[in-house]
Amino acid sequence: MPQQAVAQATPAVAVPNFGEILSPYISKVPEAALPNFLALLERGAAERYRKWADQLPAFSEGLLACAASEDKIADIIESLFLIDDQLTAEIQIPLPDARDVYYNVFEGMPLADQLGIQADAELQGSEAWRVMLSDENPDLVNQGLQQCMELEQASSAYLYSIIDSVRESG
Repeated sequence: MPQQAVAQATPAVAVPNFGEILSPYISKVPEAALPNFLALLERGAAERYRKWADQLPAFSEGLLACAASEDKIADIIESLFLIDDQLTAEIQIPLPDARDVYYNVFEGMPLADQLGIQADAELQGSEAWRVMLSDENPDLVNQGLQQCMELEQASSAYLYSIIDSVRESG
């Protein structure tokens, strides 16, 4: 019985490795600005959550909370990893194409599958922040990264908690 519940909560489609599909754009970002580029992708995910909230009014409160978490992650990263105007401009160049690739993953899919993919993407995001943890970082940076990981995991858990209901209502 528990296996069946897990199977229902997973997306019916293959979940891409977002690091791989975004790597052509990430590779164009100077290493010093990578956290900031990822923060901008988090803001793109926040936009996606707001659209889902409009489409799924019964779940809008939770989806808007997830959007706020994405924005908070971006705020944390942007406060911890300060970059100059030149790097800020450089990371804007690959950003539109990276966001398009991210958004295209969801194109034409049922909402429940979109949420399942996003739930997994949140876990991938949590792993990206975990990889940045280092003994060489100041404690404040590691604490911020840890907070980002927790926010990602909480959004993932919320999405997994509503997928079956969304699937049944769709």
